[in-house]
Amino acid sequence: MNFLKGLFSKKGRTFLTLCGIAVGVASVVVINSISECGKNALTSEIDGLGIGGITVSLKKQSARLSENELDSIRELSYVDHAMPVMFEATEAYMRDRKSSIYLWGIDKTAKDVISLELTEGRFLNSGDISSHAKNCMVDRNFAENFWHTDNVVGKKMLINSGGSGSEYEIVGVVKTGSSILQNIMGSYIPNFVYIPYTTMENNIGTTNFSQIAVKVQDNYSEETAGKNIIKAIERNTNIKGAYSFTNMAQQKENVTNILNIFSGILTAVGLVSLFVAGLSIMNVMLSAVTERTREIGIKKALGASRRVIVTEFLTEAVILTVIGAVVGIVTGIAISWAGVSALGLTLALQADKIIEIMLFSVAVGAVFGIYPAFRAASLKPVEALRR
Repeated sequence: MNFLKGLFSKKGRTFLTLCGIAVGVASVVVINSISECGKNALTSEIDGLGIGGITVSLKKQSARLSENELDSIRELSYVDHAMPVMFEATEAYMRDRKSSIYLWGIDKTAKDVISLELTEGRFLNSGDISSHAKNCMVDRNFAENFWHTDNVVGKKMLINSGGSGSEYEIVGVVKTGSSILQNIMGSYIPNFVYIPYTTMENNIGTTNFSQIAVKVQDNYSEETAGKNIIKAIERNTNIKGAYSFTNMAQQKENVTNILNIFSGILTAVGLVSLFVAGLSIMNVMLSAVTERTREIGIKKALGASRRVIVTEFLTEAVILTVIGAVVGIVTGIAISWAGVSALGLTLALQADKIIEIMLFSVAVGAVFGIYPAFRAASLKPVEALRR
């Protein structure tokens, strides 16, 4: 490694160049890792916040979504589960405390359609639905915020629904999403409470559902299923253009695509700093050529070919880049870990991305080292020795 002595003889200049490379690489690593973590967390939150699969809703208020439409959907061979959904933004009270909630009216099949994970108690059952029971399930975040514990089965609270308040008993605690979103958006994300849809029908005085949530068979296209479901409802009701469907998987994919676009833009900004670092590499290598002109002349006088000189200077440029890139990757991973830990996320590192960043850095070093290397190789031995 004697050929690196000249390069590292100017420690200050070389150190600043290494810092430039490290900062560029670290910024790209941080952008990629945090955006990947954010994307994973957000899609997980979307899954946890509510309905997956397909939701059928009304486009015209003159039409209805009732038991008849629900039955016609359930009869379709490619439908695994279908359930009525009703919802209302309202408040819940416990002693002198009040909390904004998002009240869901659901049935016993909710766990098969909505992403719900039971942590305490039980799910709503057939008895709750048929008896229009004043029972409810709450999400764990709500329980911990309201009672400072998630073991709240058997406790009671007042829920305002349909303009009047009634006392409900908690029969289950479920883990839904929104924990991360609540940390970010605070009170803008309400807590979730689930009651029998029959109870909500009584509260608001209607048998018209807000939506019908549908889960189709795994081997069946959700987009195709949605179109066929709308056709089936229209055949049964003889009403055209009154119903629509939303493919929640497609919505999640759209969100992911938007995040990928933002990630790509930020990555491009990070790559610009790598190109700036590449100019620093070129500057350092040109200075090295000037300072080592006599050394180059001696080597060429002793028989060193142009290829040897080019290879030597290119190797120095690449090694300089690799050192800076390694430092940048380590620094970027450390910063990413600190960032995601502060947000309560799990660090998501993609080995292929790290390799791509390293290879791109090496390519930058090689490209910006070519001109100094060829300039060194083009020196004539006699002129070099005179200098």
